[in-house]
Amino acid sequence: MSNAMPLQVRELSARDAAILDFEKSWWTSPGNKEDEIRERFDLSSPRYYQILNQLLDEPAALAYSPLLVKRLRRQREQRQRERSARRLGMHITV
Repeated sequence: MSNAMPLQVRELSARDAAILDFEKSWWTSPGNKEDEIRERFDLSSPRYYQILNQLLDEPAALAYSPLLVKRLRRQREQRQRERSARRLGMHITV
């Protein structure tokens, strides 16, 4: 018999769900992304991306929008690899 505690998954807030929905379709908006972020969420771009980055690690976000979250995780990992390679003086080709 296992004494493991069940994994608690928090529910997404309405704002978190709206951020994921926006990230899916921001390119259809007539303005630029930064202006849309400020208008819709009343957040600076850096703060928006901090929140989005945290969301990518949330199981609830993965359950809510698996394709989007997996795509954004891959992009994040690619950027991290490229930054590490630049620090080491290496070039990565994709």
